[in-house]
Amino acid sequence: MSVLIVATNSNVTAAVEPKIPSFEEAMTRLESIVEKMESGDVPLDELLAQYEEGSRLLTVCEQRLKTAELKIEQLKRRKDPASAAPSFQITDFPDPA
Repeated sequence: MSVLIVATNSNVTAAVEPKIPSFEEAMTRLESIVEKMESGDVPLDELLAQYEEGSRLLTVCEQRLKTAELKIEQLKRRKDPASAAPSFQITDFPDPA
């Protein structure tokens, strides 16, 4: 976790930036949340908070997986450009007017 210090005029504010978990950390925490939710022993307020955290962790996992997939594709293209998935280019289409 890092601390961001913001100074404005004579006021100094410290804000703690949350550490973005690794894929493995996020998955472990997500599994723990799912187990708690499935137990049925969680009060509604806590259940909602757990759901929100789980949703954020799911987004982290998806982003990390997407980054890994892109990196693998880049490595494949470097090794053998013919074996990599085709890349698509966006072209301008003429106005239908």
